[in-house]
Amino acid sequence: MQNFNFKKKFGQNFLNNNSIIDTIVESISPSSNDLIIEIGPGAGALTKKLKKYNSILIAYEVDIDTKKYLNSLEDDKCKIIYEDFLDSNIKEVIKKYKYDNLYIIGNLPYYITTKIISHIIELNINPKEMVFMVQKEVADRFMAIPGNKEYGYMTVILNYNYNLKKVIDVPKHNFTPVPKVDSSVVKLISKKTNNDINYKLFDNFIKSAFKFKRKTIKNNLTNYNEEILNKILSKYNLTSSSRPEEIPLEAYIDLFLNK
Repeated sequence: MQNFNFKKKFGQNFLNNNSIIDTIVESISPSSNDLIIEIGPGAGALTKKLKKYNSILIAYEVDIDTKKYLNSLEDDKCKIIYEDFLDSNIKEVIKKYKYDNLYIIGNLPYYITTKIISHIIELNINPKEMVFMVQKEVADRFMAIPGNKEYGYMTVILNYNYNLKKVIDVPKHNFTPVPKVDSSVVKLISKKTNNDINYKLFDNFIKSAFKFKRKTIKNNLTNYNEEILNKILSKYNLTSSSRPEEIPLEAYIDLFLNK
């Protein structure tokens, strides 16, 4: 990789530690009847090892300069698509394949991590598990608990859709080139959501709740009946004067269903 032209605009930092690569690959257990989507294969370090599962493997890579590393990995069960994952018609691509479970894995560019994960949720393609390398502080935000200053809109939305688990912390020296920050690998395991909830409306409701994070929940949910708000929140030892980062997922679900 010494002669590779790393591009800052793509947030390219390639993982160079084989032990960590193995840990990431082994954090999922797909079968030959499953489908794996890899986002940002780069030079193919993960891709090579993911092929051991003999699953259908589709890798999205935005940088065509990586073809010299990736083209040799293509075969009947491995396809490289040189396209921005966010611009691709993912549903059209995967409907061509028969598979039991979908797994999504990747070393996500830090500047669009949240955008990619939100896009996957909105696509409604129902991955069984997702494993992502993200900036460590972003991982901390995803996994924050109520009352923590890192707890926010994305924390609630992710925990509504998935059970989250940290796989491993990855210090910055394990990448080429070395980034300015450390990373973490997080695993998102799909969980059953409430059938009574319209997800798009719930998502908008949570966005409203966190619109001004330092304001009280009463001031953010301006159209919510304060008496009902207090009644629901009292079950969680909270009030309408509580701040949005103090309120657990279960309370937000309760508030949404009773608004």
